Amino acid sequence: MKKIILTGDRPTGCLHLGHYVGSLKRRVELQNSGDYDEIYIMIADAQALTDNMDNPEKIRQNIIEVALDYLACGLDPKKSVMFIQSQIPELCEMSFYYMNLVTVARLKRNPTVKTEIQMRNFEERIPVGFFTYPISQAADITAFQATTVPVGEDQAPMIEQTREIVNRFNHIYGETLVEPNILLPERQVCMRLPGLDGKAKMSKSLGNCIYLSDSAEDVKKKVMSMFTDPNHLRVEDPGNVEGNPVFIYLDAFCNDEHFEKYLPEYKNLDELKAHYTRGGLGDVKVKKFLNNVLEETLKPIRERRIEISKDIPAVYKMLEEGSKIARQKAAQTLSDIKNSMRINYFADSELIRAQAEKFKEKA
Repeated sequence: MKKIILTGDRPTGCLHLGHYVGSLKRRVELQNSGDYDEIYIMIADAQALTDNMDNPEKIRQNIIEVALDYLACGLDPKKSVMFIQSQIPELCEMSFYYMNLVTVARLKRNPTVKTEIQMRNFEERIPVGFFTYPISQAADITAFQATTVPVGEDQAPMIEQTREIVNRFNHIYGETLVEPNILLPERQVCMRLPGLDGKAKMSKSLGNCIYLSDSAEDVKKKVMSMFTDPNHLRVEDPGNVEGNPVFIYLDAFCNDEHFEKYLPEYKNLDELKAHYTRGGLGDVKVKKFLNNVLEETLKPIRERRIEISKDIPAVYKMLEEGSKIARQKAAQTLSDIKNSMRINYFADSELIRAQAEKFKEKA
């Protein structure tokens, strides 16, 4: 069996550091590993419209932003197929068939759906399209016969629901769909990067992000305003590194070489944490170090993004070509699904012959 990856993002804004450590950096590593036969990267505009239907221009404008972030981070159209979800109509038809395999009660129990509903204050006003998002995602994954789905920890319930749909479909109609496996970030700290304000998750909707496209000045301003330990009021006060966003970011991004360059009085992060914990180390000094570390990651991404953005028509062309390739793959899977469900009426010569014989006998 081929090893195939499917992953993607909703184009509701530029991508941020949470996306980078949660999945984007890993996607580039997986792409360049040579371990996978096919890689599909989806810009999920149709899913984004489920809770942005009154503002389609927002989605329309951000498709190119996400594509630029992808390319700037190292995703390569020669190795990965990048495409736009809405340009693959087969996904809608597959979602329609899968809806008959899932109950409303099961969707309500999905932890990710429950969390998103609460965060958006939908309650009973939830759009049906948003409510059935796990079914749509199952179509996305199975359409490309994905064996591996690299996502953050918060998406694990979605992958589990996809596996349930695959198993139920195969049980009823015969072995047709591929059951995917989830691929979580290797490092625990990368599973969910907190927001600058100390909230549990960096989120575009909460406005607590550092974007991959932010200028050096904006990044510095955001880092210097980051939430830290609220009880660390003076330099001499003991500080807490647990749950402290500045140190969580350092866990995710820094290494010993960064100390040699920017903070040589410490050998590693453990020494820095120990000093902060016992007192005598100010937040400003730690934040300046973090800013240097982040800038080392973001500067090359920013520069590549600016260069790529000089030829926007070429980026759209890349997405168009990727969407054509993706549609061919999805069309083949849909054909297999319809064959298994026996709704391939015009291609089923045996059905036509048998029906013809039956009505001959009646005549």
